Amino acid sequence: MDDEHRGIEAEATRRATGAGRQLSVTMPRLILEARRVAATVIHGLHGRRRAGTGENFWQFRRFMSGEPSARVDWRRSARDDHLYVREREWEAAHTVWIWPDRSPSMVFASALVWETKLDRALVVGFALAEVLVEGGERVGIPGLMRPSANRNIIERMAETIVHDPTERASLPPTFAPSPQSEIVLLSDLWSPIAEVRRTIAQMSANGAHGHVVQIVDPAEETFPFSGRVEFIDPEDGHSITVGRAEAWREDYQARIERHRAEIRAETDRLGWSFIVHRTDRPASELLLKLHTQMGAGPYASGINRWHGAQPGSAA
Repeated sequence: MDDEHRGIEAEATRRATGAGRQLSVTMPRLILEARRVAATVIHGLHGRRRAGTGENFWQFRRFMSGEPSARVDWRRSARDDHLYVREREWEAAHTVWIWPDRSPSMVFASALVWETKLDRALVVGFALAEVLVEGGERVGIPGLMRPSANRNIIERMAETIVHDPTERASLPPTFAPSPQSEIVLLSDLWSPIAEVRRTIAQMSANGAHGHVVQIVDPAEETFPFSGRVEFIDPEDGHSITVGRAEAWREDYQARIERHRAEIRAETDRLGWSFIVHRTDRPASELLLKLHTQMGAGPYASGINRWHGAQPGSAA
């Protein structure tokens, strides 16, 4: 290996180490922000439990014609003119795998925003986990954390991420989620399109449903650069200097659209959702959109299963 390549690798390692230390420093702020965003969304949500074969009482509902009479709760029915059935809470918790991309390219924030793409990915990932666990779900991080319904899920995820000694990859490792699982991929998705397609296809191989979220800085959308500019690849440290950056804008934006079109074609083929989120937009906006999308798979296996009825209401 020549001196130039050694220097590039050393610089990349130095930046990665510095980013890891910075993440430890900023994590308390990200946790607080995630709790705030989650609380805002949870406040407007209905109960997400549903009826099933669990042991805990959930609600009474009216008896429906054709049901076995043994299901009637006669004590409750004696109180008025209708027959009622005692429903129990469904206890088979749903698993959602959340992957926040922590690779070097995510540690970027232009002058147009105040937080990095990594900050946004972690805040939304943590907040989504809080919402899901509040609804009785289990949340895991592929290759890092087994699914858990711990009430301190944000702290558990944060601790796992901060103490992760492995290379911070852009895409999740190979794993085999169950068909009933849902996957949320939070990344800038600037990896080669072949790698992105391969990752999505692998995660969906068993029938799991998923949501691919591209988190971008507004400067990556609009390419507001002009004049002489040096661009540095955060992944490998390579740089390129251009004399008239504005001349690149049209071709750059066309390449971005082609890249996204290929990702969208893959997600559409598999029945997954694809969302583009800019860091100059509120984190709660993305969280609400994800909550709406979840459960929209071919078997309606996600959290929107619970939206049909609210506890205490009669069906």
